[in-house]
Amino acid sequence: MRDMVAADLRSAFGGESQAHMRYVIYAQKAKDEGFDNISRLFTAIADAERIHSTNHFSTMADVGGAFLVASIAGFGLGSTSENLDVAIEGETFEINEMYPAYRAVAKAQGEDEAEKSFKWAYMAEKTHAVFFKKAKKASEKGKDVELGVMWICQTCGHTVEGEPPDQCPVCQEPKEVFNSFE
Repeated sequence: MRDMVAADLRSAFGGESQAHMRYVIYAQKAKDEGFDNISRLFTAIADAERIHSTNHFSTMADVGGAFLVASIAGFGLGSTSENLDVAIEGETFEINEMYPAYRAVAKAQGEDEAEKSFKWAYMAEKTHAVFFKKAKKASEKGKDVELGVMWICQTCGHTVEGEPPDQCPVCQEPKEVFNSFE
């Protein structure tokens, strides 16, 4: 694997791992504040972030050793509304800056598996931002978000509300690979 792509995978792994844990913590805060649906949303998306970090890590199976992993991550625990701001900012950064750049480098260097891992995460992050913005609007009014069953594809992290598709539109896996968050 080319050094630049490996560094990007490590950075993405670090960022997604931190997002996973941050959302687990935010879910508990939302639950403590009486926002059960926002808590469930954070829990579901934390699972998608775990899948992204796992995919990035697995893509580096032939890379070994100890590395300093630099990644951008929001820190601090605020109110649920403030935590949603951090989540929206992080997802937006990944959509607009991080994953487009990482995908371009992986493509230019012919690293197909890395490009696929970055693409899958990018596609899911776009839906995460939409869900977090919807939750933010509700929280600003002191209300919980109206939210159906959340479904996470356990292969790529694709996230949907309601019913899972017969086939994941991102990785093409059957609906049986989706886990529900009710």
